[in-house]
Amino acid sequence: MASPSARDLRFPASPIRDRRHRAAHRGMLGAADSSRQRLPAVVGALSLLALVIGALLVVVIAAERPSQLTPISKPGYFPLWMAGPLRGLLAQLTQGYDALAWLFSALMGAMYALYILAFTNAGRLRARWTVAAVLAVHVIFLLSPPLSYTDVFNYINYGRMGVVHGLNPYTTIAQLEPHNDPSFSLSNWHFLLSPYGPLFTLFSYALVPLGVVASFWAIKLVLALASLATLALVWRCARLLGRSPAAAVAFVGLNPIILVWGLGADHNDVLMLFFVVLAVYLLLRAGDPSHVAGVADARAPGSSRAAGAALVTAIFIKASAGVILPIFLLVSRRRAFLEGGLGAGVVLGIASVVAFGANLPNVAAQNRLVTALGLPNLLGLALGQGGETHAVHTLVSLLFVIAICVAAICAARRRGAWLTASAVALIALIASLSWLAPWYLLWVLPFAALSRSRVLRGVTLALGAYLILAFVPATPMLVSAIHFNPEATPLAIEHRAELEELVR
Repeated sequence: MASPSARDLRFPASPIRDRRHRAAHRGMLGAADSSRQRLPAVVGALSLLALVIGALLVVVIAAERPSQLTPISKPGYFPLWMAGPLRGLLAQLTQGYDALAWLFSALMGAMYALYILAFTNAGRLRARWTVAAVLAVHVIFLLSPPLSYTDVFNYINYGRMGVVHGLNPYTTIAQLEPHNDPSFSLSNWHFLLSPYGPLFTLFSYALVPLGVVASFWAIKLVLALASLATLALVWRCARLLGRSPAAAVAFVGLNPIILVWGLGADHNDVLMLFFVVLAVYLLLRAGDPSHVAGVADARAPGSSRAAGAALVTAIFIKASAGVILPIFLLVSRRRAFLEGGLGAGVVLGIASVVAFGANLPNVAAQNRLVTALGLPNLLGLALGQGGETHAVHTLVSLLFVIAICVAAICAARRRGAWLTASAVALIALIASLSWLAPWYLLWVLPFAALSRSRVLRGVTLALGAYLILAFVPATPMLVSAIHFNPEATPLAIEHRAELEELVR
C-alpha cells in the first residue's frame, strides 16, 4: 500500500475561505482597474491647473514693464490702464530681451503640451472642472495688456477716423488724420486702408464716445464674452452630435495660441467665429447636414434661414468666413439658407454703403505682404526661389482653390462629413496665406473639435505646433543658430520694405 503523499495529507479547501479568496482577488483587480481609470483624470485635472497657472504667468510677466510681449509699450510709456490690474506681481521675471524671449517661448511650448493633455483627458473629468478652467483663463486674458500685436488700437483708430474726423477708413489712410488724435500714436497701419469688415468697423464707430481707454477695455470685454458664447455653442453642438461636450470645449477654449495671440491680443476673429459657430449650431438644429436625431422638422427651414443670416454676418465682420459658404450652402436646406443669407446681406450691405460708400475692405494690400516663416514663403525657399515669388503665390492660390472644390464635393456627397470638409477648407486657407498670423488657427478649432475625424484633430494640432514654432520670439535666435535666415534673401528684403511702407 502506498504511503500517503503530502498532497493527500492537506486539509480540503474550505468553501467559505475559497469564496473569500476569490472575492479578495476580484477586489484587488477592481482596485487596479480603478487606479488605472483614475490616472487620466488626475493627469487631466493637473493639466488644467498648470495651464491656468501658465496663463497667469504669461499675463503677469507681460504686465510688469514695457517689452516685446506688448509691442505698443515703450520705455517710459506703459500706463496702468494698458498694463492692467495684474501689474507689479512678479517684477524680477522680465529682465533682458533674450531671457524674456526664451521664457515666453518655453511657456508657450509647455502650455501647448498641457493643453493636449487637458483636452484628451477632459472626458474623464467632471465637466465643471473644465468649465472652471475655461472661465479662469478667460478672466486672466481679459485683464491682460495687449499681447504681441497692436491691432486693437488700429480698430479704435479707424473708428475715430470716421466719427471724430469724418474720414472714411476704406478710402483714406490713417496717415492723413490729425496726428494729435490719442489713438494715432497707438496704431501702426498708418498707410493701409482698413482691411476690417464693415460690420466690425461700425462696431468700432459705436465705441468712439467711450474714448480710447474705455474703448480698449470694452473691446476686450466684448471679445471675452463672444468667446465664452462660442464655447457655449460648441458645447451644445457636441451634445447634438453625441460627442463629449467638455472635450470639445477644452479643444477650442484652452488652446494657448488662441488664448495668448487671440484673446490676449484682442483680435476680431473671436467675434467672427461666434457667428460662424452659431451658423453651425443652427444647421445642426435643422437636422439636415448630420441627421441629428430628435430634431423637429417643422423648425428646420427657420433654423437654416437663421444659419444663412449668421454666416453672412460673420463675413461682414471678416471676409475669411466666406471660405466655408459654398460648403454650408451645399449641405443646408438650400432655399431657406439662401433666403436668410441674402436677407442679411441686403440689410448689412445697405448699412455698409450708407456708412462707407461702395467700398470694400482693403484685404488685397495686406495679402501682398509676406510672412518670412509662412508656408508659401518656405515653399519658395525650398524651390530655390528665395521666397514667395509671384509664380509660387499663383501655384499656392491654385492649390487652395482645388482644395476648396474637393472639400465642397466631399461635403455634398457625404453630408455627415461637412464639418470635416469645412475644417479642411479653412486649413487650406491658412496654408495659402502669404500674410500669416498664429491666431488664424481659431478658424479651424470648432470644426476639428466637432468632427468625427481624429486625423483632422491631429493635423490641427500639428498646425498649431508649427504656428508656435513660427511665432514665438525665441525662433529668430534658433534659426540664426542653425544658419537659416529666410529674411536675408533679396526677395525677403523687398517683402520687408513693402511691410515698412504700410507700418510707419
